[in-house]
Amino acid sequence: MSLDPRNPMDQPHDARRPGGRRDRALAIGLSVLVVVGLVGFGSYLVLTTSEASEQKPSSAPVGDGKAPSAQREGPAGGKIEGLRTWDAAKLTRNHVEGPVAYPMKPPVGGDHNPVWMNCDGVVYTKAVPEVNAVHALEHGSVWVTYTGKAPRADVDKLAERVSRTPYSLMSPYADQSGALMLTAWGKQLTVDGADDPRVDQFFSQFVQGPQTPEPGATCSGGLEAP
Repeated sequence: MSLDPRNPMDQPHDARRPGGRRDRALAIGLSVLVVVGLVGFGSYLVLTTSEASEQKPSSAPVGDGKAPSAQREGPAGGKIEGLRTWDAAKLTRNHVEGPVAYPMKPPVGGDHNPVWMNCDGVVYTKAVPEVNAVHALEHGSVWVTYTGKAPRADVDKLAERVSRTPYSLMSPYADQSGALMLTAWGKQLTVDGADDPRVDQFFSQFVQGPQTPEPGATCSGGLEAP
């Protein structure tokens, strides 16, 4: 029996014909695209959720949730009780030879000798010339003075403080009104002892403080001893 080539129904089915292979490849390609799309979309959702979680501000309060309180002023700041102040504009600053009659003891400023008293933490065991000490005050130093009535423990403790403080000096001064006194240019204070908190205040505010007529001027290379 022969097959009639004009009758397609009688032809055997060939699954491997070019059209069948193309349809199968197209179906596989579409399936792969769908899977890749689903995986990509899932990754996008995960990343988006993670980023939103990181950027969202925390609802937990920082600290105790209270407004920060104002900082308390330390012992070295603020007004110094008992501080005496002279008008800096009225304190002359001429260089003179010979003694000067100062109206206050110890002097807080005025005309003075061209040579300053060395004041880089120097403790003098004898009285120093006023005219040289005043020049040291002009450079921004603090001058600690004491009488024979001052307790030895306080004198020693203040001497230790001065010895480690640049722009300061210490010496006995017999004619002052208080047993322990601190002096800067235009400033003066009588203290009760070395542990008086006003000592820290005075040093903090007036060693090279805003009252200094010549800030940054040297405290060495001057007069070494009385």
